[in-house]
Amino acid sequence: MDNLSSRDGEGESGGKSLAGAQTLVRGLDVMMAVAANARSLPQLSEALGLTRSTTHRLATTLVEQRFLNFTPRVGYSLGPKLLELGHLASRQMNLPRIAHDHLLALSLDTGDTVHLGILDGERALYLDKVQGSRRIEISSRIGERQPLRSTGIGKALLLDATEDELTAVYMREGREWPSYRVDFGTWMDRMRDYAAKGYAYDLEENEDRIRCVAAPIRDAGNRIIGSISVSSAAQYMDDARMSALTEQVLATVHAISHEFGWSENNLKS
Repeated sequence: MDNLSSRDGEGESGGKSLAGAQTLVRGLDVMMAVAANARSLPQLSEALGLTRSTTHRLATTLVEQRFLNFTPRVGYSLGPKLLELGHLASRQMNLPRIAHDHLLALSLDTGDTVHLGILDGERALYLDKVQGSRRIEISSRIGERQPLRSTGIGKALLLDATEDELTAVYMREGREWPSYRVDFGTWMDRMRDYAAKGYAYDLEENEDRIRCVAAPIRDAGNRIIGSISVSSAAQYMDDARMSALTEQVLATVHAISHEFGWSENNLKS
C-alpha cells in the first residue's frame, strides 16, 4: 500500500472531495485491505494510509453498494456484490454451509421440517435437513436422491425449465414411477402456475399425508442453484397455512440468494 501516498497528491488538493478515478482506486484498495483481514476502521485507515473520516466514507459507500458487509463489533467483510463480478467467490462458497442457519431459523419459526436440495442429474439431491419440532416422521434423508415431478424440492428446481424439458421429466419419471396420481395435463398446468409465482407445492404427491411448500435459490445471474422446502403432515398443512407459509419460504430463499449475489431487481425482469 506504499503507493497510496503518491496517489493522494494526484488530482486532489485544497481538501477537495474524493471523486472519479482516484475514488475508484481507493475503493478497490479498501476491498483489498478487507480481503487481507483489516476488519475495523482503525485497521483499514492504517493499512491504507488515509484518515479515518476518508476511510469511513469509502467503506460506507462500499457497504451501501454491497461490495462490503459491516457487522457491529465484528467489522467489515467482503460483500455479495463481488459475486456479480466474475463469480470467482461463488466457487469457494458452499451451499449447505451458507444456507444452514437460514434453514434452522425457518424450522424454528414454523415448527416444521426444512430441506435443502440441488439438481443432481435427473434427480433432486437432498443436501440438508432440519427436523421440525412436531412429532412427525418424514422419511427423507441427507444424501438421498428423489424424483423431480412429485417433490416440492424437485418442482422448485424446475421452475425455469421449458415446456419440452418439463414434458421429458414427466414422461421419464412416469416410466420409473407409474403410480403417480397427477395426470400430465394437471401437472403441466400446476407447473406453469408455479413458475409464474416463483414457488411450488407438493400436495401429498411424494409421500402419503405429507405436504410441502418449496422455492428456488438463485445466484447473481438469476440461475437456480438449489431449492428449499418446508414439509409437514397434511393436518398441519391445509391450503390456508400453505398459502401463509409461502411468504416465509420466499423470504428465506431470497435471503440465501442474496448471499450468492442475487438481487430483488431480478424479480422485475
